[in-house]
Amino acid sequence: MSEKLLVRRAAVLGAGVMGAQIAAHLTNAGIDTVLFDLPAKEGDKDGVVRKALANLAKLSPAPLSSKSLAESIVPANYETGLAELESCDLIIEAIAEKMDWKQDLYRKIAPHVPAHAVLASNTSGLGINALADVLPEELRHRFCGVHFFNPPRYMHLAELIPAKTTDKSVLEGLEAFLTTQLGKGVVYAKDTPNFIGNRIGVFSILSTIHHTQESNLGFDEVDALTGPLLGRPKSATYRTSDVVGLDTMSHVIKTMADTLPEDPWHEYFASPKWLTALIDKGALGQKTGAGIFRKAGKDILVLDLEKQDYRASDRKAADEVVVILKSKDPAERMAQLRASEHPQAQFVWSILRDLFHYSAVHLEDIAETARDVDLAIRWGYGWQQGPFELWQAAGWKQVADWIAEDIVAGKTMSSAPLPDWVFDGREGVHAAEGSYSPSKNAKLPRSALPVYRRQRFPDPLLGERFEQGETVYENDGIRLWTDGDDIGVISFKTKMHTVSDHVLDGIQEAIGIAEQKFKGVVIWQPKEPFSAGADLAGALGLLQAGRVDAFEAMVENFQKTSQRIKYSLVPVVAAVRGLALGGGCEFQMHSARTVAHLESYIGLVEAGVGLLPAGGGLKELAVRASEAAGPNGDVFAELKKTFETIAMAKVSNSAVNAKELGLLRNDDIVTFNAFELLHVARQQASALAEAGYRPPLPARAIRVAGDVGIATFKMLLVNMLEGRFVSEYDYEIAERIATVLCGGDVDRNAVVDEDWLIRLERKHFVELAQQEKTQARIGHMLKTGKPLRN
Repeated sequence: MSEKLLVRRAAVLGAGVMGAQIAAHLTNAGIDTVLFDLPAKEGDKDGVVRKALANLAKLSPAPLSSKSLAESIVPANYETGLAELESCDLIIEAIAEKMDWKQDLYRKIAPHVPAHAVLASNTSGLGINALADVLPEELRHRFCGVHFFNPPRYMHLAELIPAKTTDKSVLEGLEAFLTTQLGKGVVYAKDTPNFIGNRIGVFSILSTIHHTQESNLGFDEVDALTGPLLGRPKSATYRTSDVVGLDTMSHVIKTMADTLPEDPWHEYFASPKWLTALIDKGALGQKTGAGIFRKAGKDILVLDLEKQDYRASDRKAADEVVVILKSKDPAERMAQLRASEHPQAQFVWSILRDLFHYSAVHLEDIAETARDVDLAIRWGYGWQQGPFELWQAAGWKQVADWIAEDIVAGKTMSSAPLPDWVFDGREGVHAAEGSYSPSKNAKLPRSALPVYRRQRFPDPLLGERFEQGETVYENDGIRLWTDGDDIGVISFKTKMHTVSDHVLDGIQEAIGIAEQKFKGVVIWQPKEPFSAGADLAGALGLLQAGRVDAFEAMVENFQKTSQRIKYSLVPVVAAVRGLALGGGCEFQMHSARTVAHLESYIGLVEAGVGLLPAGGGLKELAVRASEAAGPNGDVFAELKKTFETIAMAKVSNSAVNAKELGLLRNDDIVTFNAFELLHVARQQASALAEAGYRPPLPARAIRVAGDVGIATFKMLLVNMLEGRFVSEYDYEIAERIATVLCGGDVDRNAVVDEDWLIRLERKHFVELAQQEKTQARIGHMLKTGKPLRN
């Protein structure tokens, strides 16, 4: 049984971009964290770290889940602060990638590292065994590499690299900690330069650079081909390089050249002339405002190597190549790419072929299984499928033969032969029983560590199938299912999990069944988002057909569904990740409890489409304000905290921020690993039920801010209107939001019930929906995905 790693306090050594962000993410996870750097030359010795902490607030995307957390990080320096290490359980070193610097630092800190603490290096490619050599004997078994990907809060991958001396129990404890506490996907890498993610990922970039030149394609053209069309992020290849920083890119390429002299592809491990020229000019990418791409006003320009200057970035993927890449059948897609004469198709075939070739040749050196390579690339680079999955999906044997033919014909970047195992009659490397390991010559199953029992549906690889549970009830909108235990799970079937009539009716039906059959129910989606809100297209259709009665009935059914969730006799727990907008946000507001993944972007965004929240959201905020104020407090002061959030259609940038905005309750749970969300939500539903759950009593005495509250909000709005922060139509929508939140035109501190507020919500929602400007906003959102300010 592996020992649990108990982390009360952690330290991060190095307050550069990476170190500061790792410290931020440890703090997000509620871990008391000390951040170290060199002593400042003058003034406050901790000045270097204080400056780095101040900089955290400026970074985008935000490293901290709440800006206020920056104050919780303890600044320290190596001259006066080393005693701080003596109370730490985990120490992560993240200083510059120089072997002698790191080794010097280890010698300096070793006397202060407690006898039980784990020391890990966040190196992105230096040898872990070489680093371990300078450590005292008693520390070596507690040392390893842990490589976070940038930005550490958002990237799922953490590579764990054991030294020869690392204890297995230390690794397993750290793996469980990284998985649950920090929300990471852990992959074990062998101690080879650049480990797995960057070894394969950077090779893929180098191969793309090589074939860009060979095919004479523009950088913008290549990005059009190597983004979503290939199942990769929108920033594709060259935009990603600009974001990472061209100097960083060049440094990583040099590391590969210096540390991998025997690699059969070594001749390609060099920065091309144009990259060196850009760096010499100080054009390092996004951080300097220019790199391969640059912005000129609203226009995006791209470097043109022939002209030696920037031109408009307007080259696209050719229509015939788009047709091939959008083909549903991966085998057909690969065959057509290889057969096509089009330079873009030839380019895509070449980069995929060389990626498969490189991955197969190096698999045994860098990883235990093909699974580790595919997950590292998916989690660290954001690809939908890793190299081995892509190859297997396209027909393993046929693609292997094509690669072998191209090697013989001298078309590949290296003449290294494919390993024998590729041709042993296999159909691929992934199967239900596991993924292939060349060193064991067997398919190895996923890890059996107890922490993975918390993942009912891990991130599936090609060929993996997880039992979908037993369906208890289903309609066109939802499915209610169970694993044969006493918790039911409701999952939506609509696109983006939007709320349609079928979803509304389905939830009501499912809760009725759950009250009979289960002790609790969880609303959970197998994939993000939780819910993008109401089905706007359906709503607009009713309005444009003049069917106002049907539209009002739909709104009433929405409110009825929210109330059904709130007053269910068994606890309904909402398991939220990704977007929970509009109606999605309102459903979780009415649940007995919400379990939200840290990366939950929650908001009542109706104002953006010319409406106001009417699925019970405003009613619920009025109820909460009344409860928070108590019998004698100021209800208006409580409402003021959330009014701007609703009127400005603000969306939280984390689950923690959603609590600050008043969209989650203080006792709602924030979880860090998206794959553990269902487990935690079920546990919450079970615990509530075991504690004798009863729904809240109907709210019949809600104290409201009334006419005085409305008038005060109007004064705030007039100032915003005059300052041109809002349009006249925004003003009208916000005024109606204020009217509902304050309970309508009644006396200040008047007492109303829920039905009163629900009717008020519905009345204003239906009136707004009939206005031309609202319908224009809805139409614009459906067409462009962006709000219209009219």
